[in-house]
Amino acid sequence: MAEITPALVGRLREMTNAGLMDCKNALVATNGDLDLAVDVLRKKGAASAAKKADREAKEGLIAHAVLQGGKVGAIVEINCETDFVARNDSFKAFASDIAARVAANPAADLEADRIAAVARIGENIQIRRHARLEVPGNGLVAAYIHTGGKVGVLVEVAAEKAETVQNEDFKQIVRDITLQIAAASPVAISRASVPAAVIEKEKEIASQSDAIKGKPAVAVAKIIEGKLAKFFETSCLLEQGFVKNPDLKVEAHLAAISKALGDHIEVRKFLRFQVGEAI
Repeated sequence: MAEITPALVGRLREMTNAGLMDCKNALVATNGDLDLAVDVLRKKGAASAAKKADREAKEGLIAHAVLQGGKVGAIVEINCETDFVARNDSFKAFASDIAARVAANPAADLEADRIAAVARIGENIQIRRHARLEVPGNGLVAAYIHTGGKVGVLVEVAAEKAETVQNEDFKQIVRDITLQIAAASPVAISRASVPAAVIEKEKEIASQSDAIKGKPAVAVAKIIEGKLAKFFETSCLLEQGFVKNPDLKVEAHLAAISKALGDHIEVRKFLRFQVGEAI
């Protein structure tokens, strides 16, 4: 029987992040063989994850990673069972690591990491969703995490000139756009990019409002058109009041910065994740 020394147990713990007693028991079961002990702990972690899979995981946080000097970024929603765990440094580190892995490789297999986190943290943990943006050409990807990790934004802003990307005014407008999206929660960049299903739903809601009851057809059409215009103004990023100056539209602010820099700046894509929202 091999001697199971504290040093051997400590080494296995460094390799797996498992508890001390779990490491010791795994080494006893494998007669001190580290590689076999790792397999035992991985299997135990998988079994533990399976047992916890039916427990609700409604808490959690949003994490992000931006790599390659702002050319690539990823955003993830990781769920757990309690807010206590969501605020735990180990859970936060796990979420950040998953975001970095997605940013580096969108096809990365994350299941082994999730199972290991379940075993280490002791709650049902789910990688609910993740997404990645990459700039084709000149531009930046930027991210912002708000309200204790409950809301996160990832945005891609393009420019035509390489030198624009290095300009501090450009970098600032990119940061401001992430704040805008986090605070104002737009559904699309412009009217043209609002999904048809969303527009039809808004028309349906407007057509059933008290404001049109008893009105002639011509008036009804104008009322619905007006309500739809108001929806676009509040829900399309470019038509929203700029977060730092609500009297100024985001589109106008972008145009002013573009003119000052002698370039064309365009918000190409954005993602806004909120913990627990319907998807």
